[in-house]
Parts: sequence; C-alpha cells; structure tokens
Amino acid sequence: MHDDLIQIAYIAAAVLFILGLKGMSSPRTARRGIVWAGVGMLVATVITFATPGMGNYVWMTAALVVGGAVAYVAARRVAMTDMPQMVAIYNGMGGASAALIGAVEFMRPGTMPASFAVLGILGALIGSVSFSGSMIAFAKLQGLIKKSFLFPGQNVLNLLVLAAGVALAVVIALQHTGNMGGGQMLILIVFYALVVLYGVLMTLPIGGADMPVVISLYNALTGLAVGFEGYVLGNGALIIAGIVVGAAGTLLTQLMAKAMNRSLGNVLFAGFGAAGGQELEAIEGAMKESSADDAAVTLAFAQKVIIVPGYGMAVAQAQHKVWELAKLLDERGVQVKFAIHPVAGRMPGHMNVLLAEAGVPYDMIFDIDEINGEFPTADAAIVIGANDVVNPSARDDPASPIYGMPILDVDKAHQAFVIKRGRGAGFAGIENKLFYADNTRMVYGDAQDVAGKLIAGVKKV
Repeated sequence: MHDDLIQIAYIAAAVLFILGLKGMSSPRTARRGIVWAGVGMLVATVITFATPGMGNYVWMTAALVVGGAVAYVAARRVAMTDMPQMVAIYNGMGGASAALIGAVEFMRPGTMPASFAVLGILGALIGSVSFSGSMIAFAKLQGLIKKSFLFPGQNVLNLLVLAAGVALAVVIALQHTGNMGGGQMLILIVFYALVVLYGVLMTLPIGGADMPVVISLYNALTGLAVGFEGYVLGNGALIIAGIVVGAAGTLLTQLMAKAMNRSLGNVLFAGFGAAGGQELEAIEGAMKESSADDAAVTLAFAQKVIIVPGYGMAVAQAQHKVWELAKLLDERGVQVKFAIHPVAGRMPGHMNVLLAEAGVPYDMIFDIDEINGEFPTADAAIVIGANDVVNPSARDDPASPIYGMPILDVDKAHQAFVIKRGRGAGFAGIENKLFYADNTRMVYGDAQDVAGKLIAGVKKV
C-alpha cells in the first residue's frame, strides 16, 4: 500500500506537470501553468523522501536547501532581458542531472536488464550533450563568447567525436548486461568526456541568430534524457514529465526552424547566424534619417500604429518606455498593436515575456499570421531593435541567405520608423532593404532613450 501511494503521488505530479505545460502554451494562462508545474515538482520532491530504501537524507536536504536558495535569489535578481541565459542554464542543469543519474547507475557493480542499459546510456549521452551545449549557449547569450568558431573539417571532427562516444556507449551497455567486462570506470570517464566535448563542439559554430532554435532543441534533449533515466529508476513522474517536455521541445524546435525557413540540420551544421560571416549585399538608395521629434508628430496624428519589438529593445531594457508610449498614443485615440515574430529575441517567447513584464495587455499582442495583413492599413510602424525578421529580402530576393523566411511586412506600412543604435547589419550578416525603402526613416540611438524622446514629442503635439 505504501508503494502504491508513492506511485499515485508520482502520477499526480506528472499530471500537474502536463497541466502546467498546457497553461504555459498561452500568455494568458502562463502564470497559472507555472504554479501548477511548481506544485507538481514539490509533490514529486517530497514523496521521494518516502521511497523505501532511500538514504542520505542529510545530503538530500542540504542539496534542496542550497539549490532552492540559489535558484530563489537568482530568479529574483535576474533581469527579464537575461531570461534566455537563465533558460539555457536550467536546460543544462536538467541535462547534467540526467547524465549524473546514468553515471551513478553504471558505477554500480553487477548487471542490469538490456532495456535499462540501453536507455540509461542514451539518457547519459543526450543529457551530457544538452549540458555542455547549453553552457556554451549561455556563454554566447551572456557575451562571454563573442564569436562563432568555424574551421575546415569541423563537421567531420564533430562526427568522429560523436562516433567515438557512441562506440563507448555500446561498450558500456554491453558491460552492464554481462556481455563484456573489464576497464569499466576508465571507459565511463572517457565516454562522458567525449560526449561533453561533442556538445561544446556542436554549439560553438552556431551564431546568435539561431539561439531560439538551439535553446528549444536542448530543452527537448533534456526532457528526453530525463525520461530515459526515469525508466531506469522506475520513476513514473520522471518518465511522463521527461517525455512530455521532450515532445513539446521537439515541436517547438520544428516551429522555430520553420519560422526561419531552415532545417534543423542547417542550423546545427551550416554555421549560419554567425555575425559578420557573409559579405553584405549592395542595395540601391540610401538610409534616410529622422529625428525623434519628427517621428513623434507622425505617430501623434496616426490612426493605427504597429510596434515591432526586437532584441535591441531587450538590450536597452526599453519595454517599459515603449509601453508608456503605446498608452500615450492610445489616450489620443490611436489604435496601437504589437507585432511579434516567432524568433524575435534570443529564445521562444522572449518578446512576449518582456512585454508582459512591462504590463502590455495580451489582447494588444499579435503573432505574425494575425498582424501581417494589417500593415498596409497602418499609418506608421515602429521597429525597435529588430532586423532580419523585418527584412523584405526574405520575401523578394531569391539570392538572399534568408529567402523564404517569414517576415513581418513592415515595409507595407504607410510610414516605417526604425529605432537602431547604428548602421550595422543583423545576425544574418546582410543589409536590410527595409532601411533603404522610400517610406522608411531611421531614428538612431539607444531604444530606451529614443522611446523617451518620442513620448516627450507626442506630449508636445
């Protein structure tokens, strides 16, 4: 009966995880989803202490207290603009946990069923790759690694490292099913070294523009690794939660790649997204600069304004000023809408999180399919720190590296204002035709500073 209660608690925790994930599928219910998932994690953690044969209660409690305290302080202090880095770290820690579970199981003497050995070593491999890859993603997002590392034969080297890791994985699985013996500890150490190295090598060439896809992929890998190790431990909550997260992460990765009109293989192996990796294409015409005061006059007398936020808004932490501007325009009778591209920012939903944190109502935020048809009727569109996701070359130029990528049709608005720090290209390394269009005016400067000037300008009108 005691064991039955434990399994029932694990199933309840898994159900709460699923409800939480379902809630997080919409900005309106995301907060509730996070609470449900948190309660599920609490249930799973507490009931684990009641598992028969469980020991090391002091170490377990100490780990929970220290880990919980660190997570609480970090979550309270981290800026919303740094949320992608935190997500990358949490992905990595989940992968590392799964890998360590596998290490502990394979360090035990004796044999295990073939299914346990196979899924256990797969979880260890996938979790290790997710851990080291996520750490590199964190370093790139944090600016600790400022460039992508590309060299001839890189994919061949990566494949050789992975092949060696897989070969050792087969050896380890055979050893623990009684089909091979000798040198287990050394082989295990070399195996982990190789697969961790592979995660590093796989992520180093990938540029910042591809980080939303990479983060989604590692999220899926972490979930899959946790599910596999849950099978080895016989833990229903880990199995269900891991597989659900893995499936959701896989679907999200596919959606992110589709939003960029690229295959996952192209993201991982082509090195695209590395800033400065391509020669800038020549575009006829010239960028036309405008002052914030002139832009403010146009906005003040507009009937419809569409705001397009990008990573530049996140870097400048300008979301509060942008929302203040939107409210001011709304008070003047201007219809204001926010347009979000699926890969804007550095992680899926990055812009949605920032706008929600600033207090923007959900019914003012629209995705690409909902808003694109409205740009031709917009008197003005404001692009704040976005680049490649508004580049008409993706729609009009078959020779462009980003051709076919769905974009926000800002160029179809009557007037477009682009707030940008300087004249540099986006992460794709190509010039943006929008910036040279007749109906586009560039407003140079820090996004928060320019937004403040626009607010002051609108108030003067």
